[in-house]
Amino acid sequence: MDEQTILIEGECAPAFAAVRQAFEQNFRRRGELGAAVCVYKDGEKVVDLWGGFKDIEKTQPWREDTIVIMNSVAKSMSAICTHILIDRGRIDFDAPVAAYWPEFAQAGKENVLVRHVLSHTDGVIFCDAAPPGSWFDWETHIRALEVQEPAWEPGTRGAYNSINIGFLLGEIVRRVTGRSIGTFLREELSGPLRADYQIGLTPDEIARVSDMHKNPKNGFFRIAQDTTTPLGRAFKSAPPFGYFQNCREIREREVPSFGGHGNARAVARIYAALAGDGIVDGVRILSPAAVERAAGLVWEGDCIMTQRRIRMGYGFMHNEPDTAPMGENLAAFGHTGTGGAFAWCDRARNMAFAYCPNFQREGPGIGPRGAAVSVAAGGGPRPRWLD
Repeated sequence: MDEQTILIEGECAPAFAAVRQAFEQNFRRRGELGAAVCVYKDGEKVVDLWGGFKDIEKTQPWREDTIVIMNSVAKSMSAICTHILIDRGRIDFDAPVAAYWPEFAQAGKENVLVRHVLSHTDGVIFCDAAPPGSWFDWETHIRALEVQEPAWEPGTRGAYNSINIGFLLGEIVRRVTGRSIGTFLREELSGPLRADYQIGLTPDEIARVSDMHKNPKNGFFRIAQDTTTPLGRAFKSAPPFGYFQNCREIREREVPSFGGHGNARAVARIYAALAGDGIVDGVRILSPAAVERAAGLVWEGDCIMTQRRIRMGYGFMHNEPDTAPMGENLAAFGHTGTGGAFAWCDRARNMAFAYCPNFQREGPGIGPRGAAVSVAAGGGPRPRWLD
């Protein structure tokens, strides 16, 4: 794509011109197809850019209201919903999950605490009794989780809970409120913030979705397809038809570990509330104390599921400069998505960032396109593999 055919729209404050430059370079040099990036600073939107195309043939432009699957960014949204209920006193951070979901206390899970689920230390990383396709059948997947043995003593170690965390948090939310996680998110988070991000879409929202296009260099899916790996074992409940990123079910149904759809503008706004100690544009979603609790770092190290280094907190990944760079502050936290979506906030600078593409990421960690715009926005060291 040459300079004349790059379709970049939106606004960018002069102080963040480097973000626009990196975003444009993604199209010129790094194979970007369609994408959006947004930055908030001190509660104000200072970058809101989108560009490129929704289709491989480059006939349908990525528009201002285009949304796309943002994969595991949904985990952080499920976590925020849970933190809202903790903040309201409806859920006890240190209570057993079985206090809200009695059937969960089977197969050695009676001592799994809410905070263990949030921090990916519960050990419930597999769902061996779940048949293929059960991601799209809530009750079937929940029943399988109830009989699943944890892979280790809960709370003693961590590993990225790729498939189950959204179902676990979602069922807790459902037991406590009587609402599904997607309904709760719509009514209590994205709705009040006027953020165009949802888990479970309406027909009107589906009409605005861009497909997520395959990238043969996406290492996450290669690992997931190898059933001898821990991630491959976790993926055994995947739909039997293979590539699921654009299927009807992932859009219509609630898959809260990786099935959320939105855009950078929406996710940056939600994270701007976290960066502002729970408030943005006068809308408070969490108390400062709740944000402080959510921002804690729990464990860090090489993860058996993702086969890369992770720094993990209570529902959020923390700044890992070589694979998930989130600026200058190691206390910054957010989440990656295997398709390439990336979001983070830095409370010290009251800053939030989000990026979403429709061509899967490649390379280590978040990949060069997401890393380039993130480093441009937040500073900090450039990953050694970023050109």
